Amino acid sequence: MSAPHERSALAPSLFAYARDLRRAETGGPLPEGGHPLPDSARPPRPRRVGRDHHEARTAVTDVLLSLLADPDGQRAVAEAHRAIAATGVRDRTVFAAAAALPPPDDPTDRARARALGRCLTRDGTTTVSVAAGLGLLARLGEPEDVPYLRTLGVLQGLHREVVTALTPLDRRTAAFVGLIHRVRGDELRALVGALAAEDAEAVRDRFLEIPTGPRCLGPELARQVAEAVGLAGLLRRDPDRPGLLAQAVRMLVRMTGLRGYEAEILRYEEAVALYETAAAHAHRLPRDLDHRAALVSLALDLHSGAGHLLAWAEGRREELFDTLLAVVGDPDDPPTATPTDQAARRRADWIRRTVRQLRTAHRFSTDRREGPVGTPRLRIEVAVADPAEPDVVETRFLIDGRPLVPEAFGRGPGDTPERLLDGGGLRAAPEPRDVRLAEAYCTEGCCGALYVTVRREGAHVVWDGWRRPRALSGLPELPAYRFDAVAYDAEIARAETDQGWTWPARRTARLIAAGLRDRPERLTRWGLRQGWIATEFDAPDTTVVTFTGPPLTTEGTPEREGEPRQFLWRVPDDGTPPEEQAAAALRRLAEGDPRGYPELRG
Repeated sequence: MSAPHERSALAPSLFAYARDLRRAETGGPLPEGGHPLPDSARPPRPRRVGRDHHEARTAVTDVLLSLLADPDGQRAVAEAHRAIAATGVRDRTVFAAAAALPPPDDPTDRARARALGRCLTRDGTTTVSVAAGLGLLARLGEPEDVPYLRTLGVLQGLHREVVTALTPLDRRTAAFVGLIHRVRGDELRALVGALAAEDAEAVRDRFLEIPTGPRCLGPELARQVAEAVGLAGLLRRDPDRPGLLAQAVRMLVRMTGLRGYEAEILRYEEAVALYETAAAHAHRLPRDLDHRAALVSLALDLHSGAGHLLAWAEGRREELFDTLLAVVGDPDDPPTATPTDQAARRRADWIRRTVRQLRTAHRFSTDRREGPVGTPRLRIEVAVADPAEPDVVETRFLIDGRPLVPEAFGRGPGDTPERLLDGGGLRAAPEPRDVRLAEAYCTEGCCGALYVTVRREGAHVVWDGWRRPRALSGLPELPAYRFDAVAYDAEIARAETDQGWTWPARRTARLIAAGLRDRPERLTRWGLRQGWIATEFDAPDTTVVTFTGPPLTTEGTPEREGEPRQFLWRVPDDGTPPEEQAAAALRRLAEGDPRGYPELRG
């Protein structure tokens, strides 16, 4: 009986397996999620006990360096599979180790490394040997490798590595491979089929059918779709195609969304071109609620979001910002049609608030600098997404006009104004204070957060002592910012009292929270601890007050044993002023144990 590595050597290469599958399908649709790997692709691995990730990568690196150092390339290729498999390391670790190898300086050595990567990629019979080849080609690949990588990309199990190797060579093909493994729904499946058939007319038609709602298309998937179809060029060549402009604008809005681990608009190489073309033709869009809201979202991103950081020609970003707001029109003009349902009225109100906010902020950015020359200028704004988007309300920081969080962190939005502004969290005192400015989309415990130390030092307020995840090694180093203390205090006071971004239910929530900060005994007298207070994620016209404590027994007394429970008290907006609603809620909390409220959920 042959050994495991000998048995896998008798199997066809994974590239040949994928190629034959596609030939047999004669251009038919790809299966959802790609083709499964053959059984021989993952032979049993030898056990490696007590080895951590660093040691595993080192073992693979040593094997690859020994193969690359051997002048007999044929012997290296013949032994590569056995040597890599013998490390017992998983595919992704093998890929990471190979991709991390610095490309040789000598042209001959560089060509030998590339040849090894190609042989492993095209002739490898297991995922570990192919992963090693893909890692080498991620640094050394050339355009001639694209067809081979595209063919391998139809297989499950290695598509992330294939996408990484393809991205510097051909972003459209890389996006297509990514879509193969993310297909959800008939529309995306039809688009992938058109892309696989290389039918340009069908690609355009299928693209127009893609649903772009926030629950259908996240930022990363939107970027992959835009790259795969060549959206910037598609719109530039045919801006009058019915529905294409509107679909392109919606796709651009999706890429600027905050529901992801990276700012996808910054990963989209043609973002500037798409912004330019979309803005140039925006006046052709119907002036309905959907299109006006989309244009306001794009203007908000250009002003203080990640889109601000794109490679704009001098003054061009500001020109596009003005163009978009001009198309949206004066927020105080009477609407041509009064929205008939609550969601539409909420959205129309958001457009009015946000346009006013953006125009005020734009005037600030063009005014003369405040404070001594040479000190950085700080602006704090609260950004609220389109109510049709189940997204976040975030605090944004602009230092000398540039948004801090997407540039220095990028894994999630700024923290809420309730956390940063309402409790005086950004006020400066001689005693240093650590402040969390932003949290990763998935939570701090998973992918980290951005922290800064704030302290008053004479005539200055200093932001330094930055802390962020070590994995963010490619981002710029953060300096110590020294703000003029008088200007800093004035900006904090302005931001804390600014109500221009808020809406009634959110205002009610902030007033309830302020009342409990002033008189915490309203809850503590019942043995309860305050939690978060904000508006409902999917129902922004409802205030939610949360607290924790022991549940009540059937007799109405607190349980003496058992874990505390979180309670949610929902207070729908009843149309009265937020001050009155908050005062009524605080009186009710003071008068009786809220655990007995009929509208409470525990």
